[in-house]
Amino acid sequence: MADPRFFTKAKSFTVGEIARMLDCPLPENADDFLVLDDVNPLKDAQPNHLSFLDNVKYKEDFIKTKAGACFVSPQMAKIAPKGLICLISPTPYKFYALAAQAFYPEKKPKNEISPLALIDKTAKLGENAYIAPYVVIGPNVMIGRNAWIDAGTVIQEGVKIGDNCRIGTQTSVSHALIGDYVRLYPGVRVGQDGFGFAIDPKGHVKVPQLGRVIIENHVEIGANTTIDRGAGPDTIIGQGTWIDNLVQIGHNVVIGKGCIIVSQVGISGSCTIDDYVAIGGQAGIAGHLHIGKNAKIGAQSGVINDLAGGGEYIGSPAFPKTQFFRQIAALNRLIKKKKRD
Repeated sequence: MADPRFFTKAKSFTVGEIARMLDCPLPENADDFLVLDDVNPLKDAQPNHLSFLDNVKYKEDFIKTKAGACFVSPQMAKIAPKGLICLISPTPYKFYALAAQAFYPEKKPKNEISPLALIDKTAKLGENAYIAPYVVIGPNVMIGRNAWIDAGTVIQEGVKIGDNCRIGTQTSVSHALIGDYVRLYPGVRVGQDGFGFAIDPKGHVKVPQLGRVIIENHVEIGANTTIDRGAGPDTIIGQGTWIDNLVQIGHNVVIGKGCIIVSQVGISGSCTIDDYVAIGGQAGIAGHLHIGKNAKIGAQSGVINDLAGGGEYIGSPAFPKTQFFRQIAALNRLIKKKKRD
């Protein structure tokens, strides 16, 4: 259960209310008036709790759970313990996420602008803004409606931020145009100089970074991620893309719609990442490469060539997944043969 010191529950729900809210069918003879007071993992859930099963790894926890109701796939519902109300869904984790949001909706602070914020007189703020203490907003900044800007954030001259955005504590934003419903978590850095220079034995020469960062609608960017502005072309983060903590995105990178980029990924300058690409943790992508639509790149992969869309890749250098595992199997056979010889 969530610690009430940090999380405020909105209300309890009946099973029927949850089912109707999410358009999720109830099994016959289910008690749709059963009150669910909270969400909880299978292992800790009690009869007044709602849980979920989305990974067969937790099959045993599911069989033994005391939960009152559980989101579960049709296949796994067949082994549910007696008395458990199974809320059938092809995507149990998604349904659980939506239900958990209903129990614990994000609560915006009271709309107010702290007297300790420093806001330039030429900046324009939309209605219903919350601006925390020690926020700095520079000249000619435009911020849309329902902004939520946490303490210590700096938004530099000319930045434009759309409606319903949340900017986390001690974030800095410059040279950027940001869409609606964007969330930047604490410590994000957007729009700083890219790593552009001409190499010279007498001393490297910095190339002015004259582009911007364009962040489209419904993007989330995790804590301490850095997104460099373009050198001339813009750096672009496409609509609905979610980026984890501690990711580095170089100048001129173009990321498409709906991508998932996991922590500690590094994307070098001038790469193009097409729509719906998934990149696992600590993967590195060399500069000026193209990653095709729906490609999946495994954790700790080193990408040094363009990758076609739709494929799964892993390894350093990255190969198609099947080829990589064939190579591993061949290497193991060679090792075993050498030992026998």
